[in-house]
Amino acid sequence: MKKRILIADFVETLLIKGLEERSFEVLYEPRISLAEVRALAGSLSGIVINTRTPVDREIMEAAPNLEWVARLGSGLDIIDLTEARKREIVVFNTPEGNANAVAEHLLGMLLSLANNICRANHEMRSLEWHREKNRGWELSEKTVGIIGFGNTGSAFARVLEGFQCKILAFDKYKQHYSEGYRFVEELGTLEDVVKSADVVSLHLPLTDETRQMADSQFFSTLKKGVVFCNTSRGGIVNTASLTGFLESGYLKGACLDVFENEKPKSWSQAEAEIFSTLSKMENVVLTPHVAGWTKESKIKIAKTFLKKLDKII
Repeated sequence: MKKRILIADFVETLLIKGLEERSFEVLYEPRISLAEVRALAGSLSGIVINTRTPVDREIMEAAPNLEWVARLGSGLDIIDLTEARKREIVVFNTPEGNANAVAEHLLGMLLSLANNICRANHEMRSLEWHREKNRGWELSEKTVGIIGFGNTGSAFARVLEGFQCKILAFDKYKQHYSEGYRFVEELGTLEDVVKSADVVSLHLPLTDETRQMADSQFFSTLKKGVVFCNTSRGGIVNTASLTGFLESGYLKGACLDVFENEKPKSWSQAEAEIFSTLSKMENVVLTPHVAGWTKESKIKIAKTFLKKLDKII
């Protein structure tokens, strides 16, 4: 009897075919609800998810035959890792597959912010021709601080190489990670990075340690005039604090692809007001958690997933 696998989000066809070639029965249900996942859980040996389907203790309790959970992409915060370890369920992700996509997207956001591209594009469509108003600034020779030097942090460093930036990096859980990156300076503390950087970019997982890390105290340690970037997880940032530092002019701008609450229909009045303020700021570039969302990354993620799966089956 074939082991049954649920794919609970949209994936590249080669991933489905790859599972079938490995003799799995594949249930491809990209629009499945959480209640429907729980109802199916008892028959599953594996679950493939992206961002819309959390695998919590309740699902694991309903899935006595569950052997593994695969997260397409990087963040594991939607999986109950403690419960998975308790039940000896293998959990793996595929951050290698979309790291370059995130890096290129972030670079695009930064260049758009620096050169007022979003505003100028909007004005030109209304036949408004403002040159001096849209004079930009160059990324070249700026100091960029990268917090977290894993897959996306290192990929961002690579795309910056041609801009002749001074790159400072900090990763609490790594040493000698800048080897092979001759243009990256590895510093010993977070404070050493942020006190000198013109651009600060977060590349961290969401954990108990990093949740709300970027709060008022954090922003006050940055030098005035910094551009703040987050393409990792929204929960790392206290959005109210960030908005306050932008409104005061202490921060020069922000590039945000992720948010504390990414379901607008569930926003509280306070959350809606904060986002409304952010969305009206011309020194802020916003995108809907799509930094790693490219046609190429979809294929790379599928290939990475299958390679990792082969190591555990």
